[in-house]
Formats: sequence, structure tokens, C-alpha cells
Amino acid sequence: VQVVESGGGLVQPGGSLRLSCEASGFTFSTYAARWYRQAPGKEREWVAYITSSGVGTNYADSVKGRFTISRDNAKNTVYLQMNSLKPEDTAVYYCTANGVWGQGTQVTVSS
Repeated sequence: VQVVESGGGLVQPGGSLRLSCEASGFTFSTYAARWYRQAPGKEREWVAYITSSGVGTNYADSVKGRFTISRDNAKNTVYLQMNSLKPEDTAVYYCTANGVWGQGTQVTVSS
């Protein structure tokens, strides 16, 4: 039972990245999924939520209009498309579903 994040990296302000989170070992399609992030010296904060079907989504105010969460249940994967990135988006990004957390993927926004 695990989820594995990927897709992080270094990007300039204003750039884009797409994070992926692949689940295994459980029936992913029956669970809602969430993305969180944790910046250095700060507490982990919730970023985005998606229902099990993918029909419903919700976002933190800090990312609304810039980030999009989606999922492909056939691939057991949830995505986070991040556009118009800002230096304050720099953090380790984590996904979770079914109470399972991944190891995180680092996103650094810097010129």
C-alpha cells in the first residue's frame, strides 16, 4: 500500500510543473485524494482536494486559479498542474489517499 509522488524540480517564477502521484496496493478509485505542501520552517498545509470520481475539486486560496488537481483512475494516478508558479510555492509536495502518504517531491521556484 503506497503512493509515490514525482515531477518536482527547479522552475523559474511564472513557470509550470505537473506533479504526479501513483497509488498502488489499494482500490484508488474509491478514495478522495489530496495534495499538501510543506515549506522549510513551516507547517504542512493543504493545497488541493479531489473526490474519488474526480468530479469535485477544491483548492486553498493561495493556489486557486493557478493550480489544477485531476485524476486518472485507470492509471491509479492523481495530478497537480501548477501554473504561474511563485517563489512562495517552493516546498515539498505530498499526496495522500486512503490515509497513505508519499515521500514527497521537491518543488523549487527560483530565478
